[in-house]
Amino acid sequence: MPTERLINELQSFGVRLVDPRAGAESRRGGAGPSDHKAMTIDGMTVMVPVHTAPAFESPYLVEMPDAYGRSRISRDGLTLGEVNFPSRPRFYDLSTADSIPYSKIAVLHGRDVLATTVLQTCIRYRSRTKTCQFCAIGQSLAAGRTVERKTPAQLAEVARAAVELDGIRHMVMTTGTPPTKDRGAAILAESASAVKAAVDLPIQGQCEPPDDDIWFTRMHDAGIDSLGMHLEIVTPELRRKLMPGKAEVPLERYFSAFEAAVPVFGHGQVSTYILAGLGDTREALLGISARLIAIGVYPFIVPFVPISGTPLESHATPSAAFMHSILEPLSGMLLAGGLKSADVKAGCAKCGACSSLSTYERGGACA
Repeated sequence: MPTERLINELQSFGVRLVDPRAGAESRRGGAGPSDHKAMTIDGMTVMVPVHTAPAFESPYLVEMPDAYGRSRISRDGLTLGEVNFPSRPRFYDLSTADSIPYSKIAVLHGRDVLATTVLQTCIRYRSRTKTCQFCAIGQSLAAGRTVERKTPAQLAEVARAAVELDGIRHMVMTTGTPPTKDRGAAILAESASAVKAAVDLPIQGQCEPPDDDIWFTRMHDAGIDSLGMHLEIVTPELRRKLMPGKAEVPLERYFSAFEAAVPVFGHGQVSTYILAGLGDTREALLGISARLIAIGVYPFIVPFVPISGTPLESHATPSAAFMHSILEPLSGMLLAGGLKSADVKAGCAKCGACSSLSTYERGGACA
């Protein structure tokens, strides 16, 4: 099975772990890829669901790892290949001067990405009528696995240690949306400025479109190298149904923000995260991707994975065939538009672990 097809299958079905300890460093709750475990398959590190309902019944099984962290993945008794788990980051063993574990400030995503949710609360999440139905930003906070507000000094301290001890190559800073018109841009700017003063590390900032386009220049000047403004769902009716609060910022504002941000950050340095499998059709996803690519925005399309404890925890994951029908033509559209994940300075598209898109882009099925 080609690598991109296998990754599609694993991200749709998830995997069962013979040894539960192999999932000890997996992500539960919070923002970003949750209920997942990072695995390296054929040189590609991907985030694979291990704590979801589909994963518990997955036909894919990861066997007991050996002393070197190597394991085998099989389906119906047939071995498909070797799997490696990234080592536990050494910076996880450290704490700040005020005794906060570094792992509560930032975590490892994929193989070499440091990720943090600077503000672990959101004006959308607090309201049953406005919350995004797939979001679990409050879960890790409620469980005590993180802190509500990471200070610039804390982020700088952890980032420096992660680079020195674990070879971290880029950083993602996301944030819950605060009750301010900048929608988190100010928090990201002050955080990035502190990190860049401590260590030379490419940073992606992620927030909703701010009220004023001047924030793009401010974020860039503060040290943010690439920007993510995430659509997540592209059909207006679905946006209103599944993320009613976020849908109050209309698609038109997202696109005017994209058009203003690209000249500041550069062609291909602005991206958007889109969840396939929540009802958007293939045509809708590819259509909006064409519009984004024409502006110079990288559409990073990933399969939706339900997170336990959210209203959509029982929602089905998209099939591997559906993902293939989108990602194969999308990779060609990206290359024709001069956009490559490898050229993105920092962030989700550069990491690529939540989707098989980069494997198609590098030649996979569209060679």
